[in-house]
Amino acid sequence: MRHVYLVTAFVVVLLFSLLGLRGTKFTRPPMDVFPEWAFPGMKHQPFYKPQRESAFFADGRADRPIPQHTVARGQLRNDDALDLGRAADGNWLRGFPAAVTVNAELMAHGRERFQIYCQPCHGAAGDGNGITKQYGMGATPTYHDPRLRDMAEGEIFNTITHGKANMLPYADKLLPEERWAVILYVRALQRAQMGTAADVNDAAAKQTLGLQ
Repeated sequence: MRHVYLVTAFVVVLLFSLLGLRGTKFTRPPMDVFPEWAFPGMKHQPFYKPQRESAFFADGRADRPIPQHTVARGQLRNDDALDLGRAADGNWLRGFPAAVTVNAELMAHGRERFQIYCQPCHGAAGDGNGITKQYGMGATPTYHDPRLRDMAEGEIFNTITHGKANMLPYADKLLPEERWAVILYVRALQRAQMGTAADVNDAAAKQTLGLQ
C-alpha cells in the first residue's frame, strides 16, 4: 500500500512539473501531448502574416484577392431602388433617389465613410491634397473643379461603384446607401467652398455673421 502512495505522489509531482498550475506563465513552448502522426496537419500549421510574400502563389502575395462576385455575409439583397445612377430617360440621375432620405443622419454617416475611404486621396476638404500625395500619388482631382461641381449625382455614384482612371471601384466596400451618403457629404464640402452670404437664409444666422 505504501508503494501505491509513493507512486501516486510521484505521478502528481511529475504532472505538476510538466504541466504546471493553471495561469502559470511559461518561457518555453508547451509540451505536445499528442504526436504528429496521431493528428497529422493539426499542429504546426503554416500560416502567413498580413502582407507577407508567399512562394506558393504565382503573384508572390500571401494576401489573396476576394473572388469575383463574392458577397459579404448578410449583404445578399436587391437594392434596385438605391443601386442606380441613371434616371428613367437614360441620363445620369440628378439629385438623390426617392428611396434615399436626405437628413443630418445620412450626412454624418457620409462624413464617416468619406474619412475612411475618400479622404486619404482627396483630402479632408475634398481639394485633392490627401496624405497619399506625400507618397508619390499622382494628381488627384479636386471636388471643387467646376466639372465635378456640375457632375450629376448619378454619375458620381457610378464612379464610386465602378471606379474611373486611377480610382478603383468601391462597390465591395460601400453599400449603395453609403455611396449616396458619401455623395451628400461631397456636396456639402463643395457648398462650403463655394458658399456666399446669399446662401445664408436664416435671420438669426445673418445677424450673428453681421450680414444685416
